[in-house]
Amino acid sequence: MSNFTTHTLESAPEASTSFVEKSIKANGRLPGLHAIMAEAPGLLEGYQAIHKLFSESSFNAEELTVVWQTINVEHECGYCVPAHTGIAHMMKVDPALTEALRNKEAMTTPKLQVLHNTTLAMTRNRGNLSQEEMSAFFDAGYTQRQMLEIVLGLAQKVMSNYTNHIAETPVDKVFEKYTWQPK
Repeated sequence: MSNFTTHTLESAPEASTSFVEKSIKANGRLPGLHAIMAEAPGLLEGYQAIHKLFSESSFNAEELTVVWQTINVEHECGYCVPAHTGIAHMMKVDPALTEALRNKEAMTTPKLQVLHNTTLAMTRNRGNLSQEEMSAFFDAGYTQRQMLEIVLGLAQKVMSNYTNHIAETPVDKVFEKYTWQPK
């Protein structure tokens, strides 16, 4: 079990309180990830900013889910996979897509499969993509902007996945029904 502090609004460092308040207002509660991140105000602030930017990127709800969950599953994040399963349901993403991502199965469309493959290659190879991988991405109809937006999503997920690994963040009760274990 981790010894990392799970903060509340009352226990959070003063420099984190505005970010904790923002999280509570946005979520109706303080997610465990944010409660852990509150220990490092810059991490919580950066995570919230990157999350907002990626959520407002040119990707639709299904594509956001593919990028997030591809990285979460590859990083074996037992907190983020359930959380993003619940988020995908709230965003009205096809449950078949969510289950395919969780179970490392084929995506529901060829275009989403290319997005998944590209995100996975970028994650595994630290941004180094072959010419064939890049061509497949662009041939599927994605843009240079979207290639770079995968980098933005990856930055967000590194912040959350790595925090959850070192802090052993427990899954929030609201997402417990989506509990996931790596295969």
